[in-house]
Amino acid sequence: METPVADDQLQALMSRAMGVLAQLEAWLPPAPPAIDWTAHAYRWQRRGARGWLEAVRRIAPIHLDDLQHVDRQKAVLERNTRAFLDGKPANNVLMTGARGTGKSSLVRALLDAHADRGLRLIEIDKSDLGDLGQIIELIHDRPERYIVFCDDLSFEEGEAGYKALKSALDGSVASPGDNLLIYATSNRRHLMPEYMHENLEAKHQPDGEIHPGETVEEKISLSERFGLWLSFYPFAQDDYLDIVGHWLRAHGCNEDQIQAARTEALQWTLERGSRSGRVARQFARDWAARHV
Repeated sequence: METPVADDQLQALMSRAMGVLAQLEAWLPPAPPAIDWTAHAYRWQRRGARGWLEAVRRIAPIHLDDLQHVDRQKAVLERNTRAFLDGKPANNVLMTGARGTGKSSLVRALLDAHADRGLRLIEIDKSDLGDLGQIIELIHDRPERYIVFCDDLSFEEGEAGYKALKSALDGSVASPGDNLLIYATSNRRHLMPEYMHENLEAKHQPDGEIHPGETVEEKISLSERFGLWLSFYPFAQDDYLDIVGHWLRAHGCNEDQIQAARTEALQWTLERGSRSGRVARQFARDWAARHV
């Protein structure tokens, strides 16, 4: 038979235990929210050891027709994405080249064009690429088709996400499934810095064949795991002015106003040191705000 003293001791222990649990809960991060599978785009968020897909409520509007003078790149990327949506073989894609020429905008425009067919977009920062395995598990049984998108991808020596990306692209014993592709943009074709001393590792065989050093092979191997490479180049002056005209029309300017803006548009590029679609759109916003 329990005594009143024992009951009092048990109650005291329970109270102390509840107090300790309350303190622990204050230090622990909150549980990740439930995933809203009705959204069209997500960002991979991380807090401590926990990661989750956060729905993007307001997607920046961009349409395929808004992207001018990248017709070949647009056609190849859309063909690959359509094959992916149709359940046909499709490749992971690496887009490299000049800044502001429409690499990331093309991916957003594809979502705008094909979201009604089940295309979904997951943005991930390169520092979180080690979580790719978690993302693959989360969407493995979903009926939608997902593009995991990493913008401005490049690695420095020793960064953790490098090996995780290599495995997800090609090399892991676990399959990423047929409802996921990886699209990435970068200013570097080989995604990692290359140094002069690495060329000294090259071996010259007696028959004249040259074998690159292991460091160079390692850096090239990541880029080669992307099935498609698309290169983007700075725009010629006339192409740049065409893009300026497109965005000025979008802001309500007439043809006379577009002609009047040409000189200022060219001066704008000299100040910015670049002729790109991004610079053209920024100029069009500024000019339309002052003249329309």
